[in-house]
Amino acid sequence: MTTTEKPSYLQGHLAPVPDEIEAVDLPVTGALPAELTGRYFRNGPNPLPGQDPGHWFAGQGMLHGIRLREGRAEWYRNRWVRTGTLEGRHFVGPDGTFDRTAVVANTHVIEHGGKIMALVENGFPYVVTPELETVGADDFGGRLTTAMTAHPKADPDTGDLHFFGYGALPPYLTYHRVSAAGELVTSAEVPVAGPTMMHDFAVTARHAVFLDLPMVFDLSRVGRALPYAYDESYGARLGVMPLDRPGEVRWFDVDPCYVFHVGNAFEDPAGNIVLDVARYSGGDITSLWHSIGPAPAASAASTGTATLHRWTIDPAAGTVGQAQLSEQGLEFPTVDDARAGRDNRFLYAVADGGGRGAILRHDAATGALDAHELGSEVVAGEAVFVPSDAPDRGEADGWLLSITTTRDGKASELLVLDATDIAGEPVARVTLPRGVPAGFHGSWIPDTER
Repeated sequence: MTTTEKPSYLQGHLAPVPDEIEAVDLPVTGALPAELTGRYFRNGPNPLPGQDPGHWFAGQGMLHGIRLREGRAEWYRNRWVRTGTLEGRHFVGPDGTFDRTAVVANTHVIEHGGKIMALVENGFPYVVTPELETVGADDFGGRLTTAMTAHPKADPDTGDLHFFGYGALPPYLTYHRVSAAGELVTSAEVPVAGPTMMHDFAVTARHAVFLDLPMVFDLSRVGRALPYAYDESYGARLGVMPLDRPGEVRWFDVDPCYVFHVGNAFEDPAGNIVLDVARYSGGDITSLWHSIGPAPAASAASTGTATLHRWTIDPAAGTVGQAQLSEQGLEFPTVDDARAGRDNRFLYAVADGGGRGAILRHDAATGALDAHELGSEVVAGEAVFVPSDAPDRGEADGWLLSITTTRDGKASELLVLDATDIAGEPVARVTLPRGVPAGFHGSWIPDTER
């Protein structure tokens, strides 16, 4: 197979690496803040050598980690997440049910309740050590009987972790809550019309918001890497559930679209629920789905992009308002975790589409979209916000961490930006010992949480 005949997810900045390595005393340009003492972990798909999983989303999970301590970059290492079988490639089993022996934990990595967990939305979380070795699947002492989303939401006040699981067979959607100590304490089915791919959701101080959108499970596609297709006839709606009444959901219709990622959500003084999302039109999500699927890269050059939109749910009027906040194509929206579910001014993202590499900061107060430009030959990964230790810090007082990769896949850096001056020169750049394939999501785990 020639390079142009390979699918896009096996080439360039997405090309998988063939092995696990580690390196110590990494070169640093600039100066790493001493406050950055901890570990930055990032997850993403990385098929085993010689394998083609059939879709970018289906590759075996691989964690990349950088250990920082008091101004030094002590080590880099990468490890596959050893799920039930490293050979497992299918999103669901042949009968349409989730096959937890064949999942690939490739989407996110978080710390909660003293455990570091690699996540994927079609199976259990996998616990890993601070050195990225796999411990094994975790079902919260037998209490978790569904899959777990890769996008749980931690309440900054209570420490509770809210999440959901979806499935191809009933129950299609189930809400869960885990205490700050790591105990699964609440589970409740959320009735929906059918099986959809619900990648993310939103949580405010008092509500969860579910995105019931038309990326629908298609039984005729079972046996493929991801048996889902965009189908506007399913409809699109947002479900609002009071956190103190699990399972009781009120639905609000919206224009058909798809959303992989919610930036944040909060309740405004008027009682409205506000969500900022990276929204795809039907045409854009169809184009994107094709471009990251099995088609040869040469035939998938046109990629649909998302733009930043705001939904405002008015429970009193029973309506949803929609506004586009920016025309810039973007993805992987993030905020300061201390503002999760609360009103936030700043939202961070990465430029998407048009061959532009950039890390972005949207200012909700002014509407400004500032950018740290990386040029056309460097791809930015998700930007994770790390707060400064100042007790009276402002919302943007801290740093953004992102693994960047050259478009040819040959070199990568851990980029450290001052979040108050995102367009300025980097605070530091850590040269990584290899090109790191562009992936999905990650977390900063400070030493205080270990």
